[in-house]
Amino acid sequence: MAALTVLLVVAAVFAVQHFWAGRTQSVRAPEVVRAAAPFGEPAGQAKQQGAAPDASAGSPGPFGAAGTAIVVDVSGKVRSPGLQRLPSGSRVEDALRAAGGVRPGTNTEGLNRARLLMDGEQIVVGAPVFAGGSGAGAAGTGGTVGGAAPAAPVSLNTATVEQLDDLPGVGPVLAQHIVDYRTQNGGFRSVDELREVNGIGDRRFADLRNLVRP
Repeated sequence: MAALTVLLVVAAVFAVQHFWAGRTQSVRAPEVVRAAAPFGEPAGQAKQQGAAPDASAGSPGPFGAAGTAIVVDVSGKVRSPGLQRLPSGSRVEDALRAAGGVRPGTNTEGLNRARLLMDGEQIVVGAPVFAGGSGAGAAGTGGTVGGAAPAAPVSLNTATVEQLDDLPGVGPVLAQHIVDYRTQNGGFRSVDELREVNGIGDRRFADLRNLVRP
């Protein structure tokens, strides 16, 4: 009886051990392996770089694909002459629009509004074009001139108000001031006297000095 009892106890222990070893066990999910950060680089930055490409890569800049801008000088018979900052790839028409548009009555027959602009050029609207081809008022690389085509500079001592009005940056009022000055002072002895006319500053004088003569 004692031997049988010991055998039954051993069998019971073996059964319990076998049952316990064969029970269902929960399994943890494997850990996500993250890319190691390069030496000296924060781990958070490496995670962001590995997660998605830089959103700014390949994006066009504020002024087109190249992300650049150009600056052109628009002078002559426009409403707001001066320097204009435009996107790269702009045309003459864009520069004229930025300068407030061409003044009414200005002859723009020789003005190519579709031409692409280059950085640093000057666009003179309404300047006379001389017999040699391009106008003297188109200073700078790629200057553009639109307007009439007299064969010689305008004489300050003999020109009418209408002829003076055709010069770049000269309207009817300023043309009358020029005529009044020559009447009061007995004519112009040099082109430099044009500086003394009311309404002509350094910038306007620079546009006119090669287009006129005493």
